[in-house]
Amino acid sequence: MFEQKRKWWKEGVVYQIYPRSFQDTSGNGVGDLKGITNRLDYIKSLEVDIIWLCPVYDSPNDDNGYDIRDYKNIMDEFGTMSDFDELLAGMKSRDLRLVMDLVANHTSDEHLWFQESRKSRDNKYRNYYHWWPAEKGTPPKRWSYFDVDANAWKYDEQTDSYYLHYFSIKQPDLKWENPKVREEIYDIIRFWFDKGVDGFRMDVIPFISKDTTYPELPEKYNGNFVSYYSEGPRLHEFLNEMNQQVLSKYDIMTVGEAPGITLDKALDFVDEDREELNMFFHFDLMSLDRDGHEVFWMQKEKWKLTEFKKIHSDWDAVFAKKGWGSIFLSNHDFPRSVSRWANDSIEHWHNSATMLHTFLLTMRGTPYFYFGDEIGMTNAGFEHIEDYKDINTINRYELLKQNNISLKDFIENEKEAARDNARTPMQWDETKNAGFTNSKSWIKVNSNYRKGINVASQEKDENSVLNYYKKMVQIRKTNLGLVYGAYQLLLDDNEYVYAYTRVLNSEKYLILLSFSELETTVEINEISFKNASLLISNDQAEKTKLDKVFTLKPYQALVYELA
Repeated sequence: MFEQKRKWWKEGVVYQIYPRSFQDTSGNGVGDLKGITNRLDYIKSLEVDIIWLCPVYDSPNDDNGYDIRDYKNIMDEFGTMSDFDELLAGMKSRDLRLVMDLVANHTSDEHLWFQESRKSRDNKYRNYYHWWPAEKGTPPKRWSYFDVDANAWKYDEQTDSYYLHYFSIKQPDLKWENPKVREEIYDIIRFWFDKGVDGFRMDVIPFISKDTTYPELPEKYNGNFVSYYSEGPRLHEFLNEMNQQVLSKYDIMTVGEAPGITLDKALDFVDEDREELNMFFHFDLMSLDRDGHEVFWMQKEKWKLTEFKKIHSDWDAVFAKKGWGSIFLSNHDFPRSVSRWANDSIEHWHNSATMLHTFLLTMRGTPYFYFGDEIGMTNAGFEHIEDYKDINTINRYELLKQNNISLKDFIENEKEAARDNARTPMQWDETKNAGFTNSKSWIKVNSNYRKGINVASQEKDENSVLNYYKKMVQIRKTNLGLVYGAYQLLLDDNEYVYAYTRVLNSEKYLILLSFSELETTVEINEISFKNASLLISNDQAEKTKLDKVFTLKPYQALVYELA
């Protein structure tokens, strides 16, 4: 029936939870596992199928849990393993699947392996990490995402050596070239699968393979460390081995976070015949409004819709007959989608948020929603460096201060670019701290929770962003053509409207999405509208002139079923 084989992870809708910011029950101002358990009925009401839970493992929290001290224990702030088991059981009883984060490119520097590794050059754990002896001189340049000096080599006096850390100095990179390290990782994966976890989102998975001669960066990369990091010599060997030894033994899903992976390399990861991953997140869209390789600076000129359309059309074409894609507009590492890709002004916020919901749920590929997207949460836009908690913002602030670069410009940039925009607490209601906590929150709550951007208010409003989201999820679930159907772009050079069809056998759909704050008229000549029916609109729909001309309100979304 389908060109693609039907799979639960293709047809499911994913809801990502950042646990620190979802629901606090302990009163310490930090979200916890019990908080998620208490909200499972709400999550189930969204009609999502899969929960992606950001790291809850034991961690000193240098990078909010992505620096893991113990992969088989729970962070004290989040609760206990018993709390986790209760959460997982609650999900299973509601037919919800759980995907966790596999952070295996690096550990915390407080992990037992690294504590042993740095003790002596002949320690049995020494080769679990990447070390460069100081007598060989300064190691070749490697860039770090979170280092205050942007240097990925850190000198460690105890053994007169440098260790490699692509991220924070407290996140030393694991040496996957050591088979003992790989078996340790596989053992961790088995531990969670045997508990009943349904899959992993794999953090920066293309970075796990390194050239252990640590050469100077080849000229062809021209300073693009991310691309270099993603093309390690043994990467596919490692992914295939992991699949053969562990992943293939369970009915699970895998999605890789894949910075640096380009269109021409995509099927190397997800072609079913290669037996590596199910899907991955590419970063072409996340780079669209960023300035060159400086991935955290926003461009001064606004991105173009034709560029947005080309990115999604090109990636859809890659997976048209093989592999499978993912569709996302935001996550814990990027700003809120309605603020970034549409318009969060009071006038246009509702249509903007619902239009983006329509986009994600009518494209081919598994849709990923970040918690709060369903109610249209927006960027916080913090004014002061003291309000930011993210290591990336704080360390870059210090780096810029050292280099006498305008800190005012940096803060203005962070209002749009900072990861903390996505990490403010879930807005449940209009009570203190938006119902997230009854004490001081670990990070400030966005003040607009009192202006209708909260769950309680929207549940009561039939026309709310939240209730539109639920309707749109149902439309995707009851129309498999919106999951598996072929995609065709229309009006490819139009800078205001994104138009496309989805076709599966006798099912055919037309989707029209306005990305403009102006009323826009378009003409669709390629399609017969003789027996067309409107499935959903986030605003009043208007059709004129023999059903070929459409006038769209600002940020309007229209989905038609065509006979």
